[in-house]
Amino acid sequence: MEIDRRPRTPREKYGEELRLRRVAAGMTQEALSELVVCSPTLISHWEAGRRLPKPDDAARIDRALGTDGFFARWLEDLDSKFADHFAVVAELEPHATEIRQFSNSLVPGLLQTEAYARAVFDAYSPNQRTDLDERVVNRTARGRILDDPLKPVMWMLLDEAVLRRRVGGPRVMAEQLHKIADMAEARRLRLHVLPFGVGAHALMESMLTLMAFEDAAPIAYVEGFCTGNLLDNPALVSASQSAYALALSEAATRQESLALVRAVAEEHEHGQH
Repeated sequence: MEIDRRPRTPREKYGEELRLRRVAAGMTQEALSELVVCSPTLISHWEAGRRLPKPDDAARIDRALGTDGFFARWLEDLDSKFADHFAVVAELEPHATEIRQFSNSLVPGLLQTEAYARAVFDAYSPNQRTDLDERVVNRTARGRILDDPLKPVMWMLLDEAVLRRRVGGPRVMAEQLHKIADMAEARRLRLHVLPFGVGAHALMESMLTLMAFEDAAPIAYVEGFCTGNLLDNPALVSASQSAYALALSEAATRQESLALVRAVAEEHEHGQH
């Protein structure tokens, strides 16, 4: 029986149509990338449905392929549920075979409980309540990719400050930390903590996410206030991977990290600070 390999999601259909139009035009990914002014890797991500082009990129695709605004118009119907600077990462997460994250201030979105996520969004936008529930649902839904016990492989490196900062109050923090510890004990993620005693380390200036894929080059993503930068340049990705490895080498062992997370959760539960 022939396997059905048709694209399943709107983004995959967009990417498949892009591939078909490119091939019909007699272009390689490298040739199209030169006309669109991007990397061939980015063309690969678009065609696989892992990412969407930005409006300017879609307009250049239409000019390069002579498609009369087709891809630019279709793009308007594929708006993301997430902030513009993060939408690309949200699209890539379900396709990753391995995700390695570091956070220096808050629990990464993939692991956040509903109560923790609500407290984070409430702090970001205290006067904007209309879409709070929707934002919480969208964030916690991302974590469903971890329901699969094997894929993606997940590494979580946390600064001790993430454990100590009382986001949402002691009960919210205790629930959040126990969730992380439970996942680590179940071997669903590899957990390491960078204790305060380590001092300076290679990632102290930024949050970092590294992703690997079966059929595409790895990427790195760094994030700040209302900004995010996805890196697919091989040299920058390699530098990010090296920085992660350096920071990981300073971290506590898995057993020590798990014990610390449990201990701090107990401190929150008993009102200690």
